[in-house]
Amino acid sequence: QVQVVASGGGLVQPGGSLRLSCVATGTVSGHFAADWYRQVPGKAREEIAMMDSGGNVALADSVQGRFTVSRDTAKNTMYLQMMNLKVEDSGLYYCYWNDITYGASQWGQGTQVTVSY
Repeated sequence: QVQVVASGGGLVQPGGSLRLSCVATGTVSGHFAADWYRQVPGKAREEIAMMDSGGNVALADSVQGRFTVSRDTAKNTMYLQMMNLKVEDSGLYYCYWNDITYGASQWGQGTQVTVSY
């Protein structure tokens, strides 16, 4: 079983930056694919960033050019660097982890990002 914890959210002004972390422990191998999702009240969870097991990244159009994804396989950690944040980036950010070696998947608990003056 894999346990996933997302952290790094907070309150930031428009134009500011935050870095979210997603850490997996338990049944983990360092060989993983992982995604970031964002959810706002009343709307479906939106996939905004995807990293495959080779480290290749795809970003949603809404965050392209402002968000980047990186990872540290030794630490079983994925990062979401968010820059030039906009009010519409506010939401609860979740990571979804898939350990390729063990076939174990899990959602993190979500971390709140609020972009406001």
